[in-house]
Amino acid sequence: MTNFDYDVLIIGGGLAGGCLALALAGSPLKVAVVESSTEAERQAAPAGARALALARGTARILETLGVWAAVEPKATPIRHIHVSDRGHFGKTRLSAEREGVAALGYVATARDVEDAVIGALHAGSVELIQPARLIGLRAGPDSVHVSLRRGEEALTLSARLVVGADGSDSTVRRLLEIPQIVREYGQTALVFEVSCELEHRNVAYERFTSSGPLAVLPLGRRRCSVVWTLAPSDAEELRAVPEGEFLARLQDAFGYWLGTLGPVGPRQSFPLRLIRGGRMADDRVVLIGNAMHQLHPVAGQGFNLGLRDAARLAERLIVKQGFGEDIGDPAFLHSYAEARQRDLGSTVAFTDSLIRLFSSDFPPLALMRNIGLLTLDCLPPAKHLLARHAMGLAERLPRFR
Repeated sequence: MTNFDYDVLIIGGGLAGGCLALALAGSPLKVAVVESSTEAERQAAPAGARALALARGTARILETLGVWAAVEPKATPIRHIHVSDRGHFGKTRLSAEREGVAALGYVATARDVEDAVIGALHAGSVELIQPARLIGLRAGPDSVHVSLRRGEEALTLSARLVVGADGSDSTVRRLLEIPQIVREYGQTALVFEVSCELEHRNVAYERFTSSGPLAVLPLGRRRCSVVWTLAPSDAEELRAVPEGEFLARLQDAFGYWLGTLGPVGPRQSFPLRLIRGGRMADDRVVLIGNAMHQLHPVAGQGFNLGLRDAARLAERLIVKQGFGEDIGDPAFLHSYAEARQRDLGSTVAFTDSLIRLFSSDFPPLALMRNIGLLTLDCLPPAKHLLARHAMGLAERLPRFR
């Protein structure tokens, strides 16, 4: 029998990789996480300030991982979701009270969630190899040999299974020459925080405009995180205009649901694409999170989908290990990848259809979608199904503890 350094070697210590490691921490599996950034670099990274929409199902997974108690005091509950179409009559509203829950979801900064996950990893049994950079992968019949660079030191490790959780610029994916399927939306997201004259009352707004969706998420008492989808030229212009003009343009697009909008935080922008890896599993390697898929930010499904990747994989690995079977078996990994296609496909279809339906002012389409919004608002069973999807509860939650 081949000797392995690790059962599972996770490349990438961000949210997806860190949560997978936590899910496996209580199992007999020997797990290590390879992270390229230092802790100081992680704390200083601008991406840590971005707001994450955490579905209710995601909060329950984080609770099972033992980190929700650290995240919840810093998270803002979403108790209502208000969907509207700018310049048209259609509206629909979802309510936590009607669903019999305390919150439909939560909003927290990525850094607050990362701090809780990393803190739990440091306190647990998972080994952290940090900072270290992946430079090579070679799969054999029984193991994967991994080459790392840690400063001036070269490391060679072996594992029964390697998990690529190293984000959108995944080195694992590149080394395996896994292609990406990319669909350009021809849109740019402008992301920033804004203060509000009125309290948001824990309402998340999804406002559809002719340029794309405008999401305003509660974050703090009178503060909101905004994701504004625009044509690339408009986004470039708006990044540069003075704050007064910027606020006037934002107020015109969003309206006065929160009164007068106040000073704006730094404006960041990024192009919007739907990206899917050509395959999720390779020889003793599997991709999760942004290494496998990146979604349009409408409905805030990206992190939630990646966390479900990690939780479902942990669930299957623990069962496989319990039967004394090979966790890197190609048939097993391809079965996992196939099972994830339903969730990935339905989430992509949900977000993609919203973009296509609400990014057009073609009159018959505008009339149809507004009738649809009003009809949805009057049909409790349909609203319940939509709420279940928004809460990440359309499927049963994974069990790994």
